Amino acid sequence: MQVEGLGTTVISYTDEIKTYFEQQVEGLKAQHEEEKSRYENQIHKLKITAIEYENKYIEIKERYDLLIYRRFVRSAEQIPYDDKQQLLFTSEEKPVEIPEEEKKAEKTEVKSYTRNKSGRKPIDSKIRRVERIIDIPEEEKTCACGAILSRIGEETSEKLQIIEPKIYVEKIIRPKYACRCCEGTEDEDKPTVRIAAVEPSMIPRSIASASLLSWVFTHKFEDHLPYYRQEKQFERIGVEISRQDMSNWQQHIYKKLTPLFKLLKETVKSGPVMQMDETSVKVMSGMKNVKEKSENGKLDIHKGWMWLARGGPPNKKVIWYEYHESRAGKHAKEFLEGYSGYLQTDGYDGYDYAVKDKPDIIQVGCFAHSRRYFFEASKASKSGKSAEEGIKYIRRLYKLEDKLRAEKLSEDNFLKERKKDAQPILEEFKSWLLKRADEIQPTGLMGKAINYALNQWDKMTAYLDSYHLTPDNNACENAIRPFVLGRKNWILCGSPEGAKGSCGIYSLIETARQNDIVPSHYLTALFERAPYASSLDDWEKLLPWNIFSN
Repeated sequence: MQVEGLGTTVISYTDEIKTYFEQQVEGLKAQHEEEKSRYENQIHKLKITAIEYENKYIEIKERYDLLIYRRFVRSAEQIPYDDKQQLLFTSEEKPVEIPEEEKKAEKTEVKSYTRNKSGRKPIDSKIRRVERIIDIPEEEKTCACGAILSRIGEETSEKLQIIEPKIYVEKIIRPKYACRCCEGTEDEDKPTVRIAAVEPSMIPRSIASASLLSWVFTHKFEDHLPYYRQEKQFERIGVEISRQDMSNWQQHIYKKLTPLFKLLKETVKSGPVMQMDETSVKVMSGMKNVKEKSENGKLDIHKGWMWLARGGPPNKKVIWYEYHESRAGKHAKEFLEGYSGYLQTDGYDGYDYAVKDKPDIIQVGCFAHSRRYFFEASKASKSGKSAEEGIKYIRRLYKLEDKLRAEKLSEDNFLKERKKDAQPILEEFKSWLLKRADEIQPTGLMGKAINYALNQWDKMTAYLDSYHLTPDNNACENAIRPFVLGRKNWILCGSPEGAKGSCGIYSLIETARQNDIVPSHYLTALFERAPYASSLDDWEKLLPWNIFSN
């Protein structure tokens, strides 16, 4: 009995040991699986992190390459037609096959032509000629045989001469008249001393004539010459005109022409299409922490914004500059009050806010901005060849636009033909964009180019609905370029009021240019006639498209 009990105890003990080790094994297995899962998660996270860092590196490298390209290569957005041309920094791993029909479309037949004669171009015949004869001495005009030499021809050459600008003082004399007999007692209805009335001028009791004001403003706002440089120019010809005087003239003219500016603002909103753009400007709003002649005083300079609108009827184009302290969309919204029609801009979302509650305004995008993104990607992205393909789609739209504009079709026929020919290109382009969007890193240059095009697609293709619309906003950008060029010279505006005054003069000059009028001629005529304007009809006659027709 005892042996049997011992065996049972041994068996029970063995089972306990077995159970214990099985539990230990199961625990180790569970621990192993847990650690394995944890390590796999860590490896997965590290792989994701590595991919993120790799993408970030690619993104930063593309930005760096783009900065290098912008710094050392000319800014013209031109893509070579030769597909074998190497990219500046990188090449795509897998070349993109260009459709055969597109290759055929790019081939053009080169006809024979007559080569122009090399050398300097002749000077314009409209320029006045002054002849100067260089002759041989009289004693050399007699031959050894005694006969007088005959003039058998001549050789001519031309040189351009320039006369420095001349300035003169117009001395205005107003004779006074009085009666020496009765000293005016017999004619009490009239003044005793009679004298002609003073002619009205833009700036009373000032030395500034219409021609001088036109000269000063044209040099600053068209030729980008700051007032302090003009001050030096005047000193060289013996005239003292300070930069402060010129600044004060600018502000006085701006206030004097307020009725004219109101008419321009109304006209810019009266056309079927308006284009808008904006650019930054540094504005000095005074001094802070200033003690008398203290070196601790610092200029209070802030970043303002110049907003530009281009619009008006087709034969009365207006360029309107307006200054605001920020880039907030509320400024565009306020400006667009009362306007209905198409609004063509870039992809800045401030314009989305501006037209949010304005159903009468239809937004239109800009293919030139989309093309710019693809161009940058073509120069600094690994997907450069694909970017060039995107540019080729946009190029086809421009070729079609130029072709149809050159045919001088009626508005209805033009719209019909443009939609018919552009729609297949756009459909093919969008399909290509959607396909490439799934294959390209969204944060890279190529990804940004594709996303911009897709996000702006409905706006960019809206140009097909109006004869007055083109694929891009370039006309507006060209109008704001003079301000950007001038900004490099005069750096900042002296005050917010000065910035607004600059807007007024820029609006006059660029509007004159849009209507094929020489800005200096328009300003001179305007400053001569504006002092006599007293009614709305008088001011309307001073608009650029009216002033020389009266």
